[in-house]
Amino acid sequence: MTSDPPARRRRGPRPVPEGSEAEYGDILAVLGQQLGEKVVEATDPGGRRRLKGVHFEYAADPRTVHDMAGGSGYSLASNWFTQLLAQLAVANSITKSQLCVFLFVAGGQVPGTGITQYTQQEITDGLNTIAAQKGGKMITRSTVNRAVQALCGYNWVEKAGNGRIQINVRLWFNGNSTAQQEVLAEIADRHDHDAEEFPYSVGPQGTHQEELDLGFESEESYRARRRTG
Repeated sequence: MTSDPPARRRRGPRPVPEGSEAEYGDILAVLGQQLGEKVVEATDPGGRRRLKGVHFEYAADPRTVHDMAGGSGYSLASNWFTQLLAQLAVANSITKSQLCVFLFVAGGQVPGTGITQYTQQEITDGLNTIAAQKGGKMITRSTVNRAVQALCGYNWVEKAGNGRIQINVRLWFNGNSTAQQEVLAEIADRHDHDAEEFPYSVGPQGTHQEELDLGFESEESYRARRRTG
């Protein structure tokens, strides 16, 4: 007579001595098992206690916002253009007033628009803030006006009416990519999508780059001019 096979034990966590640190040894296995079960009733028919809560700790989020000086936020600038500004300054191919006016208005954009709402007088007063405190030489409004005219000729900015100035948002923009595309579309519409009236292709391979009169000249010609000047 054959004896019945022994009853199979229900698999589960191994019993551990009560009060011992070993009782925490299989905590990950228990947690994984309980998280994997579907909770369809308030009480588990098997008599086991239902998971009530889980505590999670998170590491620092790498997508946190930038920590920038001042309360004006930050803008995105073309690295190519940033280096170009330095090269032009060294080559004396851009005046100090033009460089200062551009940087001031670019840093004062209304977020998501590429527009600066400064009047030329406000630009003048803004640029003179520290000079006035230190009793230094100050820029005049007429100089600011000439600088704005020159910057428009470079296609770095353009007048947007009502005393507003539109920044070339491919060079410098305060906002995300979606906002930039919306601004570019608005500008293109304003110019009837005419490339000659909408010369925003300034860049290392821009179709209008060779047409820009930025005062580029070779080092030899510049030195010759200085000797004869």
